[in-house]
Amino acid sequence: MSPRTANMAVAVHPLLAERWSPRSFDATHTISDEELFSLLEAARWAPSARNSQPWRFLVGRRGDTTYEQIFSTLMSGNRLWAGQSSLLVAAVAAERLEDGTPHHGAAYDTGLAVAQLAVQAHALGLHAHQMGGFHPEQLRSALGIPDGYRPLSITAIGSLAPAELLPQELRDRETAARERRPLADTFFAESWGNPLTVRHDG
Repeated sequence: MSPRTANMAVAVHPLLAERWSPRSFDATHTISDEELFSLLEAARWAPSARNSQPWRFLVGRRGDTTYEQIFSTLMSGNRLWAGQSSLLVAAVAAERLEDGTPHHGAAYDTGLAVAQLAVQAHALGLHAHQMGGFHPEQLRSALGIPDGYRPLSITAIGSLAPAELLPQELRDRETAARERRPLADTFFAESWGNPLTVRHDG
């Protein structure tokens, strides 16, 4: 068990319990073509409403032009660490269906695809850190994203490095205890705010 394994209320699959979002990545690590295809395939097979598959991804490997363009759109706090990752992946959602009507579930479905990519990264012994801290219009301009497609997130993927390599301001966050809101504050039944009662004999 990893020291970063979440303190779950009940046992869940290790891929979920052990998944976390580091900031310290090994700047010498590269991802193989086989690993990259595995990540992309995991995202490709995410569920979506009416199999509309609204997600599109811009994928940059450290050192290539796409990576540098994606990196340039990150907000300053994320630029402190994300440039050490092996991949930067920008997730974009199609805002309309093929018939031209609005796709109200596009962001939701694209989020599912990113989640599958993140879990697959962990299955490969890698780590993924999803970011909302970027400038969408800069990304749109830098990479020619057309109208009707909405940039949603950027994910850094790579191999874990020691927290000590981070700037001091980020080290404490890297090693802090992992926490989540209690179940009773999140899952309701009968009415809003009324905690769902779940019996657990463990």
